[in-house]
Amino acid sequence: MTTYAIGDIQGCYDSLRRLLDKLKFDPSRDQVWFAGDLINRGDKSLETLRFIISLNDSARSVLGNHECHFLAVARGHKKAHQMDTFSDILDAEDSAQLVNWLCHQPFFYEDSSLGYSMLHAGVPPQWSLSDTRQYARELEAVFQSDKIDNFLATMYSDQPDQWDDSLGTNDRLRFIINAFTRLRFCDADGRLNLIEKGNVGSQANHLMPWFDVPNRKTSHNNIVFGHWSSLGIHQANNVSCLDGGCLWGGSLAAMKLDGSSAIISVDCERPANLI
Repeated sequence: MTTYAIGDIQGCYDSLRRLLDKLKFDPSRDQVWFAGDLINRGDKSLETLRFIISLNDSARSVLGNHECHFLAVARGHKKAHQMDTFSDILDAEDSAQLVNWLCHQPFFYEDSSLGYSMLHAGVPPQWSLSDTRQYARELEAVFQSDKIDNFLATMYSDQPDQWDDSLGTNDRLRFIINAFTRLRFCDADGRLNLIEKGNVGSQANHLMPWFDVPNRKTSHNNIVFGHWSSLGIHQANNVSCLDGGCLWGGSLAAMKLDGSSAIISVDCERPANLI
């Protein structure tokens, strides 16, 4: 059995199938982890989502910012953007089941036997792995309950940018979801910056990648994530970014979670809707 982690697919279904073929992935014996942003912006979001669901226990996935945005649109709390490409999911005959499946996916996944954890974007440096696990469960409980609509209606904000145990419910949940699905840079005190999106070195002087903050509490934990296509495939400080920018004509990458950290990738073509 081999376990792989794969970065952002964003509806690039054909690239995903080519990568799985290259891996000789066999769902009867192997497992694949998906680091979020399964859908949107690419031209085959519905096919991608249905395929991943069909893998059953051979696949593990976490929610990314594009899934959260989709759920806000699907449940009537946000209008779709011009570049969104998930109308095929909204119009599908099984749309309700697909939405329900997404609502029940985690924000954080870990396998202690493999020694790896996965999320979409990042972990604030002041959180331990135990903290991260706890806060993910808090957020997941909301997404899997009738409280989801109240939260989705107030989800879109960059504030608060600093963690505090005394934050009120929606502020607390908003910080948590921004960390899990949007974080790239923060300052030395763990204050989130959700504006900077470029590669390392393009940010303001007081900012740094979340995984480079001194005394980060998860510095000894192996974490895989996506979300950061301008960073690209990046392995350092026990973290692995697997977003190769497939959507933009880059690559779709898989990492073996067997201790070797080997990267296998396929080149991608930018979808026709983005040319």
